[in-house]
Amino acid sequence: MPEGFLLSRVLLRFDNTSSDLLKQLSAVALTPDGSLWIGSDELLGVERLSPIEPYIYGNHQQFAIADFVDLFNQEDEIDIEGIDNDNHYLWLTGSHSTKRKRAKGKDPEKDIRRLSEVKTELNRYLLARIPVVNGELFKFCSHPDDPDTELTAACLQKSEQSNLLIEALKDDEHLGPFIAASLPSKENGFDIEGLAVHGDRVFLGLRGPVLRGWAIILEIEVRETQPGTLTLKEIGEAGQLYKKHFVDLDGLGVRELCLDGEDLIILAGPTMTLEGAMRVFRLKGALDLEGDTLFGQDSGRLNAVFDLPFARGCDRAEGLSLFPCLGEPNSLLVVYDSADANRIEENAVLVDVFRLL
Repeated sequence: MPEGFLLSRVLLRFDNTSSDLLKQLSAVALTPDGSLWIGSDELLGVERLSPIEPYIYGNHQQFAIADFVDLFNQEDEIDIEGIDNDNHYLWLTGSHSTKRKRAKGKDPEKDIRRLSEVKTELNRYLLARIPVVNGELFKFCSHPDDPDTELTAACLQKSEQSNLLIEALKDDEHLGPFIAASLPSKENGFDIEGLAVHGDRVFLGLRGPVLRGWAIILEIEVRETQPGTLTLKEIGEAGQLYKKHFVDLDGLGVRELCLDGEDLIILAGPTMTLEGAMRVFRLKGALDLEGDTLFGQDSGRLNAVFDLPFARGCDRAEGLSLFPCLGEPNSLLVVYDSADANRIEENAVLVDVFRLL
């Protein structure tokens, strides 16, 4: 598989309180006003950067998610893994995963005990949309193209320990056993890391589980039942509240999604905590999928596009967005977790733009 053709780099400049953020970028979206919206898997907000020079973004502003939708609490991280925008809504998703405590490498006895502890952070079970107009987020506002239509911030209805999506999946023949076992993220447990939105249709890419080499993309549709609350519509067979799309990503899991017209662009990477290839795929005609589907790379619908450059121990691609660059009709902005030290300047980090075929 050829390595992606690097068109350019973009400098993201944050304020001087955000040094940790430079190595924790997990999601990105470009809105029509030109703003870049950045998510981190360690924080309780989203970051907005505005264009200040060609291929330089700054004027950093942070928005607390709790100002727009209700969180479970004010302590747990959301673990934002996907951001997208459509029709003046900024959408975001948490990982919906559990996590295992890390060994710190100082006391073997304590580390062994820590590795037995699996933790649930409730704010990770967040799927939300927030009105975005001219680079600002609102709890509610009029639609700029239709003043009689109100845009309202809302999130998928919560349950006591998760939300409606997890409750619906508990009895699923493929995913239910993984949810019941509470397998952590990065251990082939249930873990959302991709988000793409078209109207009320939401595609959620799973880093895990990967089933005998097949990755899974969930498709749901939502509707607002009352201000601030979204529910799931029946869209699958026999009244199912979701569809499942199985894709052969060479044994990799989904790390991010974005829509290019009617196609899904899929960023794929290792499900486990492993060093390995990060690869971009295109699933053609994703908006036309009927029922549950399965696509191999011989189907004519799923194609590997390019590999990202491999860097051991750093530059783990986490977020992507379509991005205009150097007159190319299609190009793809990629942001990284654990960015290489050579990318980092004072309060700023360089990210990449690749040609997308």
